[in-house]
Amino acid sequence: MNKFTKIIISRKGNIFRNIHYLPKILCLYEKFSRYLHDDYFFESSNNFVDKIIDLIENTSPFFWVIIDKNTGKFAGFAFLENRVGNRENFHSAEITTCFEPQFWGEYTKMCAKKFVKYCFKKYKLKKLKAHIFPQNQRVKAILKQTGFKKEAVLKAETVKNGELQDVEVYSIIKGERVNR
Repeated sequence: MNKFTKIIISRKGNIFRNIHYLPKILCLYEKFSRYLHDDYFFESSNNFVDKIIDLIENTSPFFWVIIDKNTGKFAGFAFLENRVGNRENFHSAEITTCFEPQFWGEYTKMCAKKFVKYCFKKYKLKKLKAHIFPQNQRVKAILKQTGFKKEAVLKAETVKNGELQDVEVYSIIKGERVNR
């Protein structure tokens, strides 16, 4: 079992909810940032902490930490970005997740399925998509097992480690079966 807890940061509105998870988010993000972002992501900021706080603030209220209900341990995080539509009527969004290695496997599959169903029901999304680097085999497998289908390969879409990098797009449309 897992629990999704929203992290909300609004410096302008002076709102900081559940930010006690920030050190764990930062540690996990730093560990796996090479799978999450291209060379441009950190380019505009010299401060890693500020960049991640900006990310959480820009995706709030669509940033969650995942807590294992059995152990109470921090398992990872998930967020929605690049949303299409408005706050009352979402059409699609891009999902990003990251998990601690001890939770990889069945746990991540279970979380992915639960999160996809939650997003479709709660936000009435029509489509969820994920952009991943082609070499990220682990995430590809989880996406496929969850019901996502490869939609496109964006050739030379970005720069990663100083070299041109393709990006694969996977998606699932509401009403399509989330794999069991």
